[in-house]
Amino acid sequence: MSVRIEVCGEVVTAYLQGELDHHTAREMREEIDAAIDRNMPTLLVLDFKDITFMDSSGIGLVMGRYRKLQQIKAELHITNTSPHIYKVMKLAGLERLAKIDKGVKANERAK
Repeated sequence: MSVRIEVCGEVVTAYLQGELDHHTAREMREEIDAAIDRNMPTLLVLDFKDITFMDSSGIGLVMGRYRKLQQIKAELHITNTSPHIYKVMKLAGLERLAKIDKGVKANERAK
């Protein structure tokens, strides 16, 4: 499975795993959306710690979840990005849509 969902109160956390590309984005999107629909959170956290690769599908996944959350007046946070993914998200302007934690260094990701 490429995403693991945890629910704690009004917070849904999606732990994304592996490669986030056009082959895996649909499954991730469907699982995250189902968790949003079931739990109606006030906050969705997308945890990128275990993402090894991301193409533009990752940007689309984030933007689509942002739009879905806007319908229920919920917030989006992105955490544990690699420095590269953090840079890509900043360049794409995602910091206007979500709080993005500054990327973690490669040696910290191995922990």
